Amino acid sequence: MTGTSKYHLPRGTSADGPYDLLVTPESAGWGHSGLRILTLKPGEAHALSTQDSEFLVLPLAGSCTVTTDGKTFELAGRTSVFASATDFAYVPRASEALISSADGGRFALPSARTEQGGHSARYGRREDVPVELRGAGACSRQVNNYCLPGTFEAEQLLVCEVLTPGGNWSSYPPHKHDEARPGVESELEEIYYFEVAGENGFAYQRVYGTEERPIDVLAEVRSGDTVLIPHGWHGPSIAAPGYDLYYLNVMAGPGQDRAWLICDDPAHGWVRATWESQDIDDRLPFEGLDAQ
Repeated sequence: MTGTSKYHLPRGTSADGPYDLLVTPESAGWGHSGLRILTLKPGEAHALSTQDSEFLVLPLAGSCTVTTDGKTFELAGRTSVFASATDFAYVPRASEALISSADGGRFALPSARTEQGGHSARYGRREDVPVELRGAGACSRQVNNYCLPGTFEAEQLLVCEVLTPGGNWSSYPPHKHDEARPGVESELEEIYYFEVAGENGFAYQRVYGTEERPIDVLAEVRSGDTVLIPHGWHGPSIAAPGYDLYYLNVMAGPGQDRAWLICDDPAHGWVRATWESQDIDDRLPFEGLDAQ
């Protein structure tokens, strides 16, 4: 990795208590986005107090039961992040939730700090998650749009996951969302959490800024690693040949309008036009596949 290392969190370096990963607005040095990765052994349970943030409970591997606000949600989950999209649960701010798993599993808990509390706890069906194939050729990737404007309502939280076949590039062309420009760009902090198929799998993540707001990250990432993006252009995310790449994106910001508006790096935005003459990678979608 080059540049500032505090934005790359290798697996285990940000573990805390029951969490394999704990990123809060305070630990990240920003105001809104957070992420926890929770592993439960068979029969274990975890009590989550949401306090001033809204959360999703998003199975990465395994199933669980979420009990909150007098409701119980049975999440069927999935065998791995490469097998399929998953069902999930939304837990509002100022709530208490119990997450239990009869067979054990690994669960992502993305969060966003919010002053609002208008949405109630509810279940998100796997069948209702829009699965999008984006890009073409070597830029082909799959995006599972869990909690975005128009797909699932929340106060501030934005969540999706991206699956990239080995050898392909995603989060490309590089883009940013660190300025509030109505109709053009929204101000959002972002977390990338990575998993890579294969025992020795790896990938690369690039983040870079401007002269006025410098940031310089080139991280070799492996399963369980996280990259924080407070500002700047981010991408590409590069999957090494032979190793499929997964990352979970968590975003939130100060804007009153919950929007995900991005701006391409003008030096590379022209690449989008080349996709018109290329086919989407026939390894997509990942639906129904297990990690190799």
